Amino acid sequence: MPNELLYWLGFNRVTGIGPVRVQALIEHFGSVEAAWNAPEKALRRSGLSETLMMRLSETRESLDLAGELQRIQDHGFWALSRNDPEYPTRLKQIDAAPIVLYGWGELRPGDELAAAIVGTRRATTYGRAAAAELASGLAAAGVTIVSGLARGIDGIAHKSALEVGGRTIAVLGSGLDYLYPPEHRKLAAQIAESGCVLSDYPLGTRPEGGNFPPRNRIISGLSLAVIVVEAADSSGALITANFAADQGRDVFAVPGRIHDRASRGTNRLIAAGAFPALSVDEVLEVLNLDSIARRAPTQMPLPEDPTERKVLQLLSTEPLHIDELSARSGIPIAELNACLSMLELKGQARQVGGLHYVLARETSAGYGVG
Repeated sequence: MPNELLYWLGFNRVTGIGPVRVQALIEHFGSVEAAWNAPEKALRRSGLSETLMMRLSETRESLDLAGELQRIQDHGFWALSRNDPEYPTRLKQIDAAPIVLYGWGELRPGDELAAAIVGTRRATTYGRAAAAELASGLAAAGVTIVSGLARGIDGIAHKSALEVGGRTIAVLGSGLDYLYPPEHRKLAAQIAESGCVLSDYPLGTRPEGGNFPPRNRIISGLSLAVIVVEAADSSGALITANFAADQGRDVFAVPGRIHDRASRGTNRLIAAGAFPALSVDEVLEVLNLDSIARRAPTQMPLPEDPTERKVLQLLSTEPLHIDELSARSGIPIAELNACLSMLELKGQARQVGGLHYVLARETSAGYGVG
């Protein structure tokens, strides 16, 4: 079979043969095709255990490689091997990078400028507001938001990025055909329309508990930094932060009150050296991306209408409530509402929830993969 991807898909179906072992087999046999087709005697000489040889043999006998790829494509998904030039560069650099990525939607070159926003599933009002502010502000500044599609902070981060017309990537702990949680299926479809849903698990993989900690290395691996919004002592978000630190990524945490259970993990991260996530601008500055945010407003021509011009000059990538906007501009709320509606129609301003507004940004052209 001429398509090398087929053999990567095959190895990804063998339980117990992960990225490190696949790489060792490729180095031993010279190619992924040769490793897949190697006889048992040669596999034994390569150091593969009897158990893994049996699993590989069973998979080779039962799996139709071409049919596996066709099934992925029939669902409207795509797959990339670690050797594919379109495989995310930053992710490829981590230890045990996934040998296959399954995707729904598209990846773009600009997704290399990404930040992960993660946190508890039981978000407080404070945590929800902080996640929305950070995600919408960073997304409006051109940063792709990466998270895990989970309830709570993850879902808020994805939704807030979408609301400002930004890019977002969801990384699953299941196959793409088993979206979890079920109430986020519509959100996943929205992400796929303008971003990407990713998994390293083959189709048919159910969202079992043991799948989620390993997928967190992908969330951090895709990102320049991980921002933990709220996390109790045992939160999975802390696993993502640990992966980020191991991978040399910056770690941010939103500080909280010392008696709040949801802030125990984030406060301890800050005590251990994480950057306090105090504002969008500070995150951008630490990541040396503040120049991107400063350039964003200049990409839009200022309108001729003096009221619209005044409002646009007050808006930025950081959400501003309509009451504060009225106070700063001196424009009455009724007139301001009409002005903001017009700017939204023109694609120059965008509401990000709770009557907060930001500058809209132009989305860059990208490329599909599949």
